[in-house]
Amino acid sequence: MTERSFNKDYVFDLLRGAAKFTGSDLLSALAETVAEFPDTPVDNAFNHKQVASKQWARDMLATHTRGAFDHVWVMGGWIGILPAMLFDDARFKIKAISSFDIDPAVAPIAEKLNRKLAGEATFSAHTADMYALDYTGIDAPDLVINTSCEHIADLPKWLSLLPRGCRVMLQSNNYTSEPTHVNCVESVDELAQQAALSELKYAGALRLPKYTRFMLIGRV
Repeated sequence: MTERSFNKDYVFDLLRGAAKFTGSDLLSALAETVAEFPDTPVDNAFNHKQVASKQWARDMLATHTRGAFDHVWVMGGWIGILPAMLFDDARFKIKAISSFDIDPAVAPIAEKLNRKLAGEATFSAHTADMYALDYTGIDAPDLVINTSCEHIADLPKWLSLLPRGCRVMLQSNNYTSEPTHVNCVESVDELAQQAALSELKYAGALRLPKYTRFMLIGRV
């Protein structure tokens, strides 16, 4: 039994109590997800730095767009925290969110987390390589989100797969001590230079305890 499994009841009760106190549907969904998937890495996926980064992304997206989207695609969606935060925010009117991750273990967790939060919208989680996706098909996105650009060795090559004019939100960071971060940037200007967006609605930085996160919102 893993340490995370052993603490399942503790984590579940804590999240359930916080959900009751705050009235948060998101925390309630997270508690139910932990109960069903006790090995869910909620300590990593929902820690203060991850939440701060995604809350910043959500706020800037609401500020710099109309907040209405037919189909949002989230790259590297992991266990689906960002879609859950978008569904939980009344500023957004989203008909569907698709989450893509190369790890097959995370899709059922993301599905569980977002099942109730999606409400009348549609949520789906897929195991896929972002380089193998068809971004122009019948279910093509009108917003592509990638908050893990530090993991993409060739950002321009991936962006070239998206149709011209597609709206994007991109995040990267300067946390070079993590071995899987193969393409960190040192400034938002460096990220903007790599992305070379045709339209830039927002560019900014969020300083966190161990690193700074950079973000762009615009169109390819």
